[in-house]
Amino acid sequence: MKKLKIGIVIFLSFFSIQSCDKEDLTIINPNEIVIETFYQNEAELLSAVNAVYATIQSSNLYAREYWFLHDLRGDDNQSGGGQLEVSRNQLLTGNNDPANSVANAVWTGLFQVIHRANIVITEGPETENISSESLERFIAEAKFARGWAYYELGTLWGGVPLYTTYARSLADTKPRATQQEVFEQIILDFEEASTSLPSNYDASNAGRFTKGAALAMLGRMHMFMGEYTKAKTAFDQIVQSGVYSLTDEYDDNFQEETEYNSESLLEIGYADIGGFNWNPTGDGLGNEEAVRTQEYSAVGWRNLIPSLSLLNEFETEVAGDEKTDPRFEKSFYSIGDTFNNGQTVLEDNRVQGNVVAYQNQNQKISWRKYSLMYKVDPGGFATGGINMRVIRYAEVLLNLAECELEVGSSARSIELLNQVRARPSVDMPPYPTTRFPVATNQQIFEAIVHEKRVELNSEQIRNRDILRWRAQNKLTNDPISYFTANKHELLPIPQSEIDNNAAVEQTDQNPGY
Repeated sequence: MKKLKIGIVIFLSFFSIQSCDKEDLTIINPNEIVIETFYQNEAELLSAVNAVYATIQSSNLYAREYWFLHDLRGDDNQSGGGQLEVSRNQLLTGNNDPANSVANAVWTGLFQVIHRANIVITEGPETENISSESLERFIAEAKFARGWAYYELGTLWGGVPLYTTYARSLADTKPRATQQEVFEQIILDFEEASTSLPSNYDASNAGRFTKGAALAMLGRMHMFMGEYTKAKTAFDQIVQSGVYSLTDEYDDNFQEETEYNSESLLEIGYADIGGFNWNPTGDGLGNEEAVRTQEYSAVGWRNLIPSLSLLNEFETEVAGDEKTDPRFEKSFYSIGDTFNNGQTVLEDNRVQGNVVAYQNQNQKISWRKYSLMYKVDPGGFATGGINMRVIRYAEVLLNLAECELEVGSSARSIELLNQVRARPSVDMPPYPTTRFPVATNQQIFEAIVHEKRVELNSEQIRNRDILRWRAQNKLTNDPISYFTANKHELLPIPQSEIDNNAAVEQTDQNPGY
């Protein structure tokens, strides 16, 4: 299933009424669907659940701004050139403020997910003509979505307004909760979702939230909180389920023809429908493509390119390593590479923007991951239907390796790392290697950091790992050059939230902003 089709999208907008009396407020438009009268049967509740997925697919989130926000706040990317918009460059350099449009779009999108999820959670039990199995699953899907949205908000912004039911008016706005309160709600949502979601679906429902995805998110949350024993329990359940396995071909995780494969725990579905809809909320049926291939591709806008530090992280024979890591050429395009099913050579005059001084040579290296160039010559403007992978089994194994190092067996930690390296299309020498000995816990940790970076590069994971490792005093050198303590750990609360939410004051702003 490329996109969960939505028959009717319900979203309660906050609004103000200028001049009206009480009698006016009792008038109901007979042609308008309202929450109080809508949820009458299973089909209607399902459409509300699908509306949650639609918001996640929107350009505020996975179709565009979500991965920009994460990639700009990490160290896997650098500016592709002067074409990078000011608001994005501000995030890349740490000069963003409470008005930053990229961060604020993600904030808005996440709260839209929460709002729609809360409608399902609140109104679902009142629905008639629905089976108990469907009701349980729909509510579990909504709790997963709410947990995921609060995971993003809580780890990036800290304490935020905490809604466990939907707001019916401006009087229902909430003040900032503490970060700990947000984390507790996240854990509760993922625990409850993991007990009610199925392990898998039929092909017509591929892409819906699963038990494995809920356990993986639960593990991520516990790791962020430094609770490695609890995280290990969650990840162990995924491994022991036998549902997932690594794909033989690394590329299968980023191409259109191999979506929903054995390695996928969660991906956001898109479809090649012939055009990208810049819809920030995902309403309607036109937001089925993502713009990632255009934003990052060598033959495209090339707004972000891989950073020198990321390129240097890969093992290469040139640098004296035992073997050049095949994931390098599977992640990046260099001048002279072929694309378009091997029919076209990438020439310098087709690639705009900055060079990077890699291996003592100025080169134009660009992203291949999630690019349609593997099968087409995009020409000018091209968007596409490649699904965005959110959680892969490789990440589960690498997270579990870190948990084993913290609270389990260092031997198993190394074995899990080597499972990922042994993928047939990668086939890297097992640890220990010349560059990465693993005789001590610190050396094993450094191997984990390395393996996560080269395996999961620009998959919106490393920036949060850096936040976690920094908070837990695991980093010997901070990889973010601009980082200032007591400021850059968190994003600023959007000024629009402070202006429009009567329960949030200017004094509630995060430090440094």
